[in-house]
Parts: sequence; C-alpha cells; structure tokens
Amino acid sequence: MMGSLQDDSISVIMVPFPAQGHLNQMLQLSCLISSFGIPVHYAGSPVFNRQVRLRVNALNPTDVQKINFQDLSFSAFASLPPVPDPSTKFPGHLQPAWDAAMSMAGPLGDLMRSLALKHRRVIVIHDPLIASVVKDVATIPNAESYAFICISAFCQIKFLFELLGIFCPVQRLRELPPISDTISRELYSFIGLQDEGMALRSGDIINTSRSIEGPFLDILESKEIAGDVKSWAIGPMIPTKPSLNPRHQILDWLDKQSPKSVIFVSFGTTTSLTNHEVQVVAEGLERSGHKFIWVLREADKSNVFDGEARRIELPAGFEERVKERGVVVREWAPQPEILAHPSTGGFMSHCGWNSCNESIKMGVPIAAWPMHSDQPTNAVFVTEVLRVGLPVRKWGEVVTAEMVDDAVRRLIASEEGDEIRKRAEEMAAVVHGATEPGGASRLELDAFIAHIKRLHL
Repeated sequence: MMGSLQDDSISVIMVPFPAQGHLNQMLQLSCLISSFGIPVHYAGSPVFNRQVRLRVNALNPTDVQKINFQDLSFSAFASLPPVPDPSTKFPGHLQPAWDAAMSMAGPLGDLMRSLALKHRRVIVIHDPLIASVVKDVATIPNAESYAFICISAFCQIKFLFELLGIFCPVQRLRELPPISDTISRELYSFIGLQDEGMALRSGDIINTSRSIEGPFLDILESKEIAGDVKSWAIGPMIPTKPSLNPRHQILDWLDKQSPKSVIFVSFGTTTSLTNHEVQVVAEGLERSGHKFIWVLREADKSNVFDGEARRIELPAGFEERVKERGVVVREWAPQPEILAHPSTGGFMSHCGWNSCNESIKMGVPIAAWPMHSDQPTNAVFVTEVLRVGLPVRKWGEVVTAEMVDDAVRRLIASEEGDEIRKRAEEMAAVVHGATEPGGASRLELDAFIAHIKRLHL
C-alpha cells in the first residue's frame, strides 16, 4: 500500500540524463517512489532542475513539491542553437551539456556520502547514458545503484545486441538501421564511457509494461544478457488522467471540436525541421482538410533559458487559410493533456518513447515519422508489432506533402484508421489495467520498493 508516512530508513537519489525526454521520465519515477513515503532527491545542474520543474508534464504539482531537487555544481557548457537546416536529425548541438554532466561525479559522491550517514541505505537510480557519474557508489557500503531504462524493451534489445556485437534473435530488429546511423559519433563514444558505472548496478527499472512487451522483456532477462541483474518493468508511468492547472487555452479549442476529429502534430524537443519539411507539413495538413494542432518549435538548446529560440517561418498566408480548422502552437504544449482529450483522433509523432507511452496510455493511434536515436525502432514497434499506428514514411525516405496528407486522411478518416484506433483503445485498456493496483506493472513497482526496503544489503 502507498504510505503517507515518511520512511527515513532509506533515501533515493535520482540522476537523470540532461535531455528533456529523460528528465521528464525520471521525474515521473521520482513521484512514484515518493508516493511510498520514501524521500527522493533529484540531482542535476541548476539549469536542468529548473527545466524539468518548468515543464512538469501531467504530474500532480503537490507530488512534485515532495521531491528534493539537489542543485549540483556542474562544469560550464556552451549552449549552442540547433542547426537551422540540418542534414542530420540528431541534436549534436546538445553534446557539450552531456560532456559537462560528467563533472557531476564529485558533487554526486558527496551527496551520496552525506545521505549514507543519515540513512540505513542509499539507493541511486541513474540513466544508463551517464552511469559513470555514480561510480562512488562502489565505495559506500550502504549504497547501491540501479539503471532506469528510458526506452522500450524492443529498442533496448537492438541497442544491447549491437553494442555487445552478438547476434540479435529478433529478425525485424536486424533489418533496421544500426545505432551508429541514428546517433552521432560523439554520443556513440560517450555511451562507451558509461560501462564502468553500468557494471556497478544491482538492477534495471524499465519504463514499459510486461503486458505489451513480455516477449522482449524475456529476451532482456535471459541469463546470457542479464546475468544476475534483476529487472522490474513498471511502465508506462504517465498518469492516466493528466492534471493541468491552470488549464491551457488549447484545451478550450479542443472542447469545441468533434470527438476523434483532430490530428495532433508534434516532433518532440530535440528535432529541428528543415525549412523544406515545414513547407511539406503545412501543405500536407492544408490539403488533408482535417482539423489539426501543430506544435511548431525550434529544438531545445542545451540551456532552454538562454535567449529566445528562432521563430520558424510558415508558408505565406498558411495560418490565415487554415484558421477555421487548425492551430499552430509555438510555445510549450501540454502533450499528455492534448492526447487525453476526446477530440484528439491521431498523433503525428517522431516516436520518442515518452510520446509513444503517452499515446499508448491515452489510446491515440500514431502516424510515425521517426527522426533519430531510438525513434526508427520505436516506429516499427508501434506500427508493425503493436499495430497501433501507420508510417508517414519508410526510414530514409524524403517526406512529401502527399505523404503527410495521405497519413492524416488514413488515420483520421478511413476504415484502416478506425481499425488502428480500435486497437489503440484496446491497448490503452490493457495498459491501464497493468498500472492499476494488482496489475502487472504495479506489482513490479511494489516488488521494487519491497526490494530496496529489504533489511539486508
């Protein structure tokens, strides 16, 4: 049962990777653990702690207030703007912040040691992408570390088997582009630096559900891959009924639309569309004749508070021509609340794992347009494995206005779209059940909490 009393015998330190999708999931996990009465410390640079609090997505503000945000000293880093017309979608301009994150190791060690003096046990939960900053955990007798996997089990299989250089048992994964094609050389090298920290961990927490990824979790948990490392699949962690206070005005616009009539278009915080792609999306949405909300923002800089982002130009007269049926949102948009709204009938997405989880939890089908990293793999998972979406394009294809128009029409107003939506709604029911008391994901969360509270190390 959830405890309201504080359990001071243990203390948890969360160490997120400094990119929005990772910060956000780590905060969701923080609130879940805190709900058991366990003190939770969210450790990062002042800039990233401020960012995650500003962009609290769907979480109850009173739950967030219970988290102890620890501002750690952090090397200075260049906050570069994204390339305005990128040839590659990977946000390499964020690398300076990731390199600077490695400087957290010393301050984080100090925090671990100070909490280890006050508590029976200190639990450190870190993102695999910066595992090496927790290396001092090995020198503290009453501390232990766990990795929090922010990607799907399907994608984790691909990454692990490629990085280990062993044959992948899932044929479809073998056909997908290698990781080195979807991330930068710099990040690939950076991931290699985390091996030391990952070797210290006592287990993995995965933001997915056994109800939808059981066979893939079985592969990850096989002896040859996991060894003696335990794992707990506790997702998707996004709340079913996201709370937003005050209410965003875009939800008032959605209130006036018919059920399942609006396509929501958003490509996440790390993707910059080229000028050509902006034209293509605009033309495709206009041609489709369907209602839409389009979040059109520049990709994040490393420091999102560092000056104004570039305002992206739309085709002349576009907003005037579509004003009766479309809205372009240029600021931060409340994505979970938009997806949970009954008027939203589809989601054109880059297929980041946050967005996939939110869409799956809310029962909204996806038009998949992956950009980089785990997204091409997630797009295949959503469209071919779960069959709760359709592709806007195949990986490597250049998107045209016709492709955008076709994807919108198929998803919002066709028999095929209705069938996909029905599957998405059935999947949402399964996932809701998994995260409710007694469900598969909730039982695993309870088991993890019981494990870290155990009396002996």
